[in-house]
Amino acid sequence: MSFTLSQLKQAIQDYTENTETTFVNNLNNFIQSAEEQIFKSVSLEFFRKNQTTTFESGNQYLNVPTDFMAPFSLSFTKDGNKIFLDYKDVNFLQEFAPDDTATGTPRYYAFFDIDNFMVAPTPDDTYEVELHYYYRPNSLTIAGDSGTTWLSENAPQAMLYGSLMAAYIFMKGEQDVIQMYQQQFVEAMSRLKNFGEARENTDAYRAGLLRREPT
Repeated sequence: MSFTLSQLKQAIQDYTENTETTFVNNLNNFIQSAEEQIFKSVSLEFFRKNQTTTFESGNQYLNVPTDFMAPFSLSFTKDGNKIFLDYKDVNFLQEFAPDDTATGTPRYYAFFDIDNFMVAPTPDDTYEVELHYYYRPNSLTIAGDSGTTWLSENAPQAMLYGSLMAAYIFMKGEQDVIQMYQQQFVEAMSRLKNFGEARENTDAYRAGLLRREPT
């Protein structure tokens, strides 16, 4: 089972039995609400991304990618060696290196604002940088009617019931129905979380096959 955008929109309308114009105009919002809950609740390898850039000599700031959500690591190459920076609060960096004109080999980085990381000390040379981060994939709502995303193909139940929760709240629907959809969404999220934390980040060579206790 998987959904294209048009199939998921139709499923939402079929479950809610609602084709009213205002409701239909908000279908994308319901889907985006479900995606947002999934992105913020479950860590999946699929949502990891690498980007290469450079530190500029004398510039303590580094641009944040537009799809950035959270960092995994930031490293740079010096004399053929990869050096990982420690992630700290921006106040720590400002106390550690109060003079941003004093340069050196970077040791720390912090999320300065929505557009920039800060590093300390300020780089003393131009270095090749690799940022490994948790990113926000494109929404299904911009994929086109026949388009799909990883979530719509691999987590269709979470997408469906998350969207239905948002849809029924919009409709001011019966509380017991909302609770039913919420329970279905929680169960789908639990399965997705188990996949992300157990199956997706290991293999049978190192960890062995998953074993089920006899009943």
